[in-house]
Amino acid sequence: MASSSGVGTDTFGTGTLFYPPRLGGLFAKAGASFMITPHFGFGGELSWRPSRGSYDGLDYRPMFYDFNAIWHPIASNERRLVPELQAGLGGMNLRFYQTQQLCDNFAGCSSSSAFIESSNHFQVHFGAGLKVYVYKNLYIKPQADVHYVHNLFQFGTSWVPEVGGVIGFTFGGR
Repeated sequence: MASSSGVGTDTFGTGTLFYPPRLGGLFAKAGASFMITPHFGFGGELSWRPSRGSYDGLDYRPMFYDFNAIWHPIASNERRLVPELQAGLGGMNLRFYQTQQLCDNFAGCSSSSAFIESSNHFQVHFGAGLKVYVYKNLYIKPQADVHYVHNLFQFGTSWVPEVGGVIGFTFGGR
């Protein structure tokens, strides 16, 4: 979730102004972590928007990735509730596409989408969640994150909050 910059852009040089959207929507997330001790570990996450959004007359797809230090203030050994804090570094990638529809009398209409360019940004990530073990090593984790994305001029703020949930499994002892 990030606000729109509200600044119009003449993307195609036609005199028509397009206004950027706010960054939002449903994101998919994949990650893994490794606990070195019962309290400290490290991990990585990848978060991306499965569907493209509309941005200034183009399509776009955002992706966040980060590598984190992890702290469990309470050791997870045989506990059902385990708080988790994360802090790390990573990046954000915005990929832009142009979609065109072509029609003729012989083949009918078809559309094509071409990758145009991407914009990469450095980011700092903070997260907090609560692992709730529902069955043996299977857990759910409601989680809140905030990304500070350096020079995110495409949107109205560099602070990008994220809320979500995780379904996970702990291998080995917990």
